[in-house]
Amino acid sequence: MRYVISGAAGFIGSHVCDRLIEKGHEMIALDNLITGHRSNIEHLLSNSRFRFIECNVCAPLDIPDSVDRVFHLASLASPVEYLQHPIETLESGSTGTRNMLDLAVRKNARFLLTSTSECYGDPLEHPQSETYWGNVNPVGLRSCYDESKRYAEALVMAYHRVHNLRTNIARIFNTYGPRMALNDGRVVPAFIDQSLKGANLTVFGDGSQTRSFCFVSDLVRGLLLLSESDEAYPVNLGNPVEMSILEFANEIRARFHNSIGIEFKPLPSDDPKLRRPDIAKAKRLLGWEPEVSLPEGLTITIDYFRRNQDAQPVASVSESTR
Repeated sequence: MRYVISGAAGFIGSHVCDRLIEKGHEMIALDNLITGHRSNIEHLLSNSRFRFIECNVCAPLDIPDSVDRVFHLASLASPVEYLQHPIETLESGSTGTRNMLDLAVRKNARFLLTSTSECYGDPLEHPQSETYWGNVNPVGLRSCYDESKRYAEALVMAYHRVHNLRTNIARIFNTYGPRMALNDGRVVPAFIDQSLKGANLTVFGDGSQTRSFCFVSDLVRGLLLLSESDEAYPVNLGNPVEMSILEFANEIRARFHNSIGIEFKPLPSDDPKLRRPDIAKAKRLLGWEPEVSLPEGLTITIDYFRRNQDAQPVASVSESTR
């Protein structure tokens, strides 16, 4: 089949491209490289089944080829990125989503949106199931990301109902692995970068806020399973194993032999206190659950960052509990 994938040079998008190429599919990969990196897809550029187009999906799209699947992954997903580019973040969720949906309608292609657990905001329900409507601040600093995804979900459902378009919505929880940017503000790369430099780990608040970490290969497997299902409503994809940020900091510290301390800073506004997916729906509909353990995934991720440390920008810790 032929896929069109926006955000193809990003962290998750590039891993999706890898997997689809391995499966023998053709791909038209789109990215404006505002946060994606050409290095993430450099190894695919010589493949005859892979075509890269540097473009902004918020501008009108003209793809002359036939298309079977449209995946919309383009988004500024890290706190550092979306706080620096709030308007672009809102545009990728609104105009970008509509352009990709219009492409799917014109090509009679199936459509997948990668949404986010941030739709649940700072949740009053735990763990978070797809039936929970969320507790989100629509005008806070983080709203540019949260609301862009909530609008994108509503737009996808409107196209599903009006155009009878076959659509899927994945609500992605914290995902980590190779090709994350060390400077993107999320806790996994931030803690690894600080540890590699022998710096104290920055923990916001008292570290009691929780997260659950899904390795990228597990997430990609879930996305592809979802894209072949007939489920139009959102499906959580994430690892239900929950731990506090302080517990995670100690997990990272144990992997380094230098004397790394912990530095506590005030908790950023609207930072979720709890985050754990209820994946019962994904298990039931897709037969999916994570397979890579945190120790195994961290070993792969830390090894990747050790090999690529010199090529990475300096990490920011403006909101590393994300």
